Amino acid sequence: MITSKKSILLIIAAIAQLLPAMGQKKWTLKDCLDYALQNNLQIRKGHVSEQQGDVTLWQNKGALFPSLSFAMTQSMGYRPFEQNTAIVQNGQVTNTTKKVTEQGSYGLNANWTIWNGGINQKNIKAQKLQNEITQLSTQQSELSIQEQIAQLYVQILYSTEAKRVNEQLAETAKSQYERGQQMMRQGQMSKADVAQLEAQWKSAQYDIIASETQVLSYKRQLKALLELDLTTTFDVSGTEPTDEQVLAPIPSAQSVYEKALNQRPEIKSAELSIEAANMNIDIARRGYYPTIGLSASLGDSHYTGSQDNWGEQMKRNLNMSAGLNVSVPIFDNRRNKSAVERAKLEKLNSQLDLQDKKNALSSTIENYWLNANSNQQRFLSARAKVESVATSYELLNAQFQNGLKNIVELQQGHDNLVSAKQDELQSKYNTLLNIQLLKFYSGENINL
Repeated sequence: MITSKKSILLIIAAIAQLLPAMGQKKWTLKDCLDYALQNNLQIRKGHVSEQQGDVTLWQNKGALFPSLSFAMTQSMGYRPFEQNTAIVQNGQVTNTTKKVTEQGSYGLNANWTIWNGGINQKNIKAQKLQNEITQLSTQQSELSIQEQIAQLYVQILYSTEAKRVNEQLAETAKSQYERGQQMMRQGQMSKADVAQLEAQWKSAQYDIIASETQVLSYKRQLKALLELDLTTTFDVSGTEPTDEQVLAPIPSAQSVYEKALNQRPEIKSAELSIEAANMNIDIARRGYYPTIGLSASLGDSHYTGSQDNWGEQMKRNLNMSAGLNVSVPIFDNRRNKSAVERAKLEKLNSQLDLQDKKNALSSTIENYWLNANSNQQRFLSARAKVESVATSYELLNAQFQNGLKNIVELQQGHDNLVSAKQDELQSKYNTLLNIQLLKFYSGENINL
């Protein structure tokens, strides 16, 4: 009975250990992209900047309306040696012999800028442009994150497949080492040759560890983009690409560039920056215009040293005023002229920035196109070479097992097979990645 309970407990413990592994989520590329768009800190900061721009826009709109403020002052005075004190309030003189006095004043003030050369209206339009630029900057961050995720995802797939290839080669190297030991015991192979076979097997095992380390490193980088911490288990669910995907037609660099110019946010943002610079030049020039405003105030006060009571003083001291304010700039120490010159230079800088971004976009697309074409041709060559070298190595291995080939020929065949398989894998995944990035710059989604 006790043994039975122990067995049940062991089974339950084993199931408990298996459940996390069974429930571990394997991330598709779409899962990674969707999650990053919602959780990446850089993108979230971009959304915060958009909200800050909206707040500034409302503030600029508020400048079109009058301002109203209320102020009050309560003060107490003490003059221990004064025989007679004269207090001036609202143009009136009040005398008192009190040593401790209290005074209060109250004011309601309103101001309204009717016209300042249209700067307030222009500031609203300028802020709307800036908000659009900020939104485009967030979109650019989203595209950049997606591009980085796709590159890391492909690297994980490549390193995972390279690890499987290395494991297969390690199995072959192990069997060759075991066969060499048999041949050494039979007197058909020297101890030095067996040591070389063992070194080849250990090297193959090291290649497995190296490729596994690469996989873990790329997963760590991808988790960082997804804002996942080290306690989160992570694995991808990508499959080996088909030959149809790798040998798919490659879009022309010119067509991709033309589409990218019309839709990439960095280009739109640079174009809007030139428009915003023109707006800033107009705003700077309006600094030469006069400013017209209205002002109004309502005030009252009281003083305890007066012979009149509080109510009588408040009634008598009530005062109101209204005025029209006109300000005409005549000599401003070159402030307006300097502002106009700075705005013009900013426009020139925005124009140069647009050309720089166009050049960078053209170079990026051309680089992807060259990589896609060269790796596609390289893949065709490497695939044929792998088939040939693998067949030769199988024959060479069989002959070695029968004692017909020496260790030097075997190692040379092994090295040739490793090199051919590495070339095939690298060219396959590089072709796939660069074709997808070309489509991505054309406006399509990345699909691996």
